[in-house]
Amino acid sequence: MASKASFGNISPETSALFICDMQEKFKPAIKYFDDIAFVAKRLIDGAYILDIPVIVTEQYPKGLGHTVEDLDISRALGVYPKTKFSMVIPEVEAHLNSLTNLKSIILLGIEAHVCIQQTALDLLARGYDVHVVADAVSSRSMMDRQFAYERLRQFGAIITTSESILFQLLGDKDHPKFKQIQGLVKISAPVSGLASNM
Repeated sequence: MASKASFGNISPETSALFICDMQEKFKPAIKYFDDIAFVAKRLIDGAYILDIPVIVTEQYPKGLGHTVEDLDISRALGVYPKTKFSMVIPEVEAHLNSLTNLKSIILLGIEAHVCIQQTALDLLARGYDVHVVADAVSSRSMMDRQFAYERLRQFGAIITTSESILFQLLGDKDHPKFKQIQGLVKISAPVSGLASNM
């Protein structure tokens, strides 16, 4: 569970970005998929700018395809196939153990009530602060998404937005990467039905 002492504070040096199952075959079924992919792209770009490690999973890619081409995962620490719903599989555990300064996980992808929820609960149980990016997470059902967020809040996850995360990672207008990050948020995240289903 997120420590109250942390107040959700986050820094590039102690964070990782987890991309959960943003795959081709899910596009037609997931509500507002294109919107969350747009936001995922800017968070991935922001992670590369700020030297934040990126970890990607794909749920049964043999049947469900690979990560959508719009997302540049070429510089991710790893892209791992899985059948388990949680991203916390042995390959990801190895990264968790090797990133010794890691305190905060920024989590996005699908589905909110299945893989995102189970990943977040596994990470919270291991003592990480988990920041679930609401404008980059969806499900087939908005009711499932809503109640997933309620459960995650109860257990200490932080439900936030992409712009909030990016500026919190900067912390200061005088940060040397400010202009690059500012460029990512000049176009606001899409206004979709995600906000009305919180």
